[in-house]
Order: sequence, then C-alpha cells, then structure tokens
Amino acid sequence: MKKIVFLTGTRADYGKLKSLITISQKNKSFDTHIFITGMHNNPIYGYTAEEIVKAGFKNLFYFNNHDSAEFMDRTLAKTIEGFSKYISKLKPDLIIIHGDRIEALAGAIVGSLNNILVAHIEGGEISGTIDELIRHSVTKMSHIHLAANDEAKKRLIQLGEYDKSIFILGSPDLDLMDENNLPDLKLVKSYYEIPFKNFAIAMFHPVTTEYEKMSEYAENFIISLEKSNTNYILVYPNNDLGSKKILEKILKLKSKDNKNFKIFPSLRFEYFLRLLKESEFIIGNSSAGIREAPYYGVCTIDIGTRQNNRAKLDSIINSSYDVKDVLEAINKVKLLNKERESNTKDKFHFGKGRSDLLFLQLLNSKELWNIKHQKQFQELHHNE
Repeated sequence: MKKIVFLTGTRADYGKLKSLITISQKNKSFDTHIFITGMHNNPIYGYTAEEIVKAGFKNLFYFNNHDSAEFMDRTLAKTIEGFSKYISKLKPDLIIIHGDRIEALAGAIVGSLNNILVAHIEGGEISGTIDELIRHSVTKMSHIHLAANDEAKKRLIQLGEYDKSIFILGSPDLDLMDENNLPDLKLVKSYYEIPFKNFAIAMFHPVTTEYEKMSEYAENFIISLEKSNTNYILVYPNNDLGSKKILEKILKLKSKDNKNFKIFPSLRFEYFLRLLKESEFIIGNSSAGIREAPYYGVCTIDIGTRQNNRAKLDSIINSSYDVKDVLEAINKVKLLNKERESNTKDKFHFGKGRSDLLFLQLLNSKELWNIKHQKQFQELHHNE
C-alpha cells in the first residue's frame, strides 16, 4: 500500500486539494494523510483547520508554523523543520503540494532532500510578486507536475522539466464547482447571516514586493468600496508579509458598522463558491477572480499587480490602486452585467472538472511511480 501525504497551509490550497484527498482516502490502495499548517491553525484567519475536520478526513496532523510576526523566511524555516520531523516518522511514498505558498516550498524541499517523490499541482502558472518566484522554485524541487492546462505545461518545459513528468489535470477546485452540488443560497445566507439581496465579493491580499505601500493600497481599496454604493461580502487577506496593514483597515471599517458590509475571517469553500456564483462581481486581487469567477461567468475587477499576466480573459477588468480607477472599473462591470446574461466562454480555460478521477488513474498507474527521483535539466530544441 502506497502512503501519501497532502500538505495544506491555506483555505485556498485546501479548496484545490479537497477532491483529490477525498478520492484517495476512499481508495483502499492508498494510505492518505494530511499535514495541516499555516493559516489553518490561526484563529485570526478563522481557524480553518476545523473545516478539514468537518469534511470527515482522517489521519490529520497539525503543525503551527508561524506566530503573529510577518517573517516569511522564518515561517519557511519552521515549516521545513516541522515537516521534516513528520515525514521521518511517517515515511510517505509521495508528497502532494499545491501552488505558490511557502508551505508548498517547504514540502518540496523536504521531499526532494529526503528522496521522496513530490507532486506539485498547478505549476507553470504566472503568479506575480514573490509568489511567482516561490512557484517556480517549487517546480524545480518537484518530480511530478500536475498542470492545469497546455499553457502551464509549455512553461514547465521552458523551465527544463521533462515532458513525461507533466500531466494535465485541470484545476482541481473545479471538481467542487458544479452548481448542482453547491449548498442552497438561502442556507448559505442564513448560516452567515447575510441580509443582502444583491452583493459583490471583496478580497484584497498583500503584495510582498510592494510592502511599503500596502497600507496606502488597502486604504484606497476600502475607500473605493465605501464610495461604490454596493453591498460587499469582505473576506480577510492571507497571512503574507503586509497582511497586518490590510487587516488594520478592515478592522477600522468593521468598527464603523457599515450596513453595506459583511466581514469574515474566512468562508467555507463550497459556501464561498455559492456566494461567488450569485455575486454581481468579485473585486480585489485574489486568484478566485482569475480561476473560479470566470467559470461562473462572474466578472472580476483585478486591482494592482498581484495577478499580473496570469490570465487575459474578457471577464477580467484590470485597475490600478487609485480610487478613481477602481470606481470606474466598478461602474464598467455593472454596465457589463446589464449588457450580457452570462459569460461562459472562458469557463473551461482551467479544465472541465473531474480532476479527481484523472488523479486516481495516475496514482494507479506505473507511469507515475516509475518517475525518477534524480532530475536532469531538459534542454529546449529550437523548434519548441
């Protein structure tokens, strides 16, 4: 029996991993474990580890990898140490990580240095800011690449990865996004006490390379929302460097008790998806505006540089951090919403769902387990 460990550090990567964890834990051929760290164990961000417990998963291990201070390098070091001790006892055959977070980098480093196969989900993406450096570093420390689409595969090959180690899986969160499987909107609104008939989603994360200006950018973001005469479901940022500056502005808004806002540290993933599907638009700089929103035909106002070049879709409107520009983008989106019923042509840009079945087929194949631990850089030919 093959032993597999999934590493999750945020509400976002858990949404990507959930269907894959589910299908592997249900299969008797695999002994599946989950290493829970990062934001999941922090009450400031809603203690989302509870959502993993509520999902009924077993073989859970909790590790606190950071305190209240914003030192991403120290958090990385602490995660490496904790995960190293964990896998030395567990002795897994495969480590599965996602994306561009420092927890994923820690998992890749520990796995590769201990001669354990590492599978990286959604490598080859354009992230922007420090996240892009982390994502490509994770790629180089991983042995198996579970990419979202052909574009990502091409970038992985550009990075010198062996094409036989790259499998197009799609974006696994699409497995959960079928509206027929989502909770009823009335149930979600009741659960979170949301009074709005119409609303937008707002999420603004720190950009680590623009740390000095994050307070100003967060202030502009909140002012823009307040001036837009729109109801918002506002969700806390992730815990990267600069998150404290954003939280200060959100908590200041919360103290005003503005009736146009419902503010949450976090939302259950499927509940979030239902709210997103029914929203007027999503605004901020979250990857949800790049990945999930287009699937539902929901427009995105992407502010600033965090998602630069990640996807060029008709449903995504880019804006600077300036209040005037953000308000113009909001007005533009509202006009777009009136002019069209739905935008679904971008729906399958990141896959068509059922990544879990493709994943299980891979796990059951000799091809995956025969991938070599020793990597070599693959040169590009002139015609590639």
